[in-house]
Amino acid sequence: MSFRDRYGPWAIIAGASEGVGAVYARAMAERGLHLVLLARRREALEEVAEDIRTATGVHVRVLAVDLSRQDATTTIVTATAGLEVGMVLYCAGADPNFARFLTEPLDTALAMVQRNCVTPMRLCHHFAPAMVERGRGALVVITSVAGLYGAPNMVTYSATKAFDLVMAEALWSELHGQGVDVLALMLGTTDTPALRRALAERGALDNPTATTPLEGAATPEEVVAEAIANLSNGPTWIVGDRLREFTRRLALKTRGEAIGVLARHRGDAAGGQR
Repeated sequence: MSFRDRYGPWAIIAGASEGVGAVYARAMAERGLHLVLLARRREALEEVAEDIRTATGVHVRVLAVDLSRQDATTTIVTATAGLEVGMVLYCAGADPNFARFLTEPLDTALAMVQRNCVTPMRLCHHFAPAMVERGRGALVVITSVAGLYGAPNMVTYSATKAFDLVMAEALWSELHGQGVDVLALMLGTTDTPALRRALAERGALDNPTATTPLEGAATPEEVVAEAIANLSNGPTWIVGDRLREFTRRLALKTRGEAIGVLARHRGDAAGGQR
């Protein structure tokens, strides 16, 4: 079975305006899948869509939607009615604030829970039944090493990424025997425009548009290559040798020790950015 037959003909990419989501969208198009691109910024989505249409000739639909809104899933379901969706990647949900829990409004945390937990859960619940009926398809949920342990400045983000991790793993346990691949894709520091902007705002990076690679960060291309290579290797895939070794060492410690290590490791990073 070809990649398109296995995971097509349509793919929904949430968080497709830049970074990992945009690169994943391009990779799906190169494999013949038509696309529905989701993010808040329509102009950025249209630019990604036009580049992909020109390069690959696939159909690309754009839907500007705020995934933290309670009606986001209804908007997406309505816009994709009648499409045979065989691939869903949920890549939205970075945390640009990297702030103490009590210094941020509660509504900020609640919006993140909606965007990172409720919306992906609803989308999986909506699109998975048809995949099960066809006996093929994939659900890919981006999670983070921050979801393994709590750490300062990432209270809500870490909690939501833990939810994503366990949700995807549990879905894998229910669906992988029915032909549907489910993958929790765990990322560490990833060199994306969002991360560069956050670092620049905090004075840790002079020029957010520079092309010099960020030391120790995976590139979106590396993330996407590992994701595609391991779609059927769920329930969880940790991206990058460096992060795999880091998580292996953390697992040898008590939870309290691991939390301390993660806090120090993330002390000069931009929170949960990807």
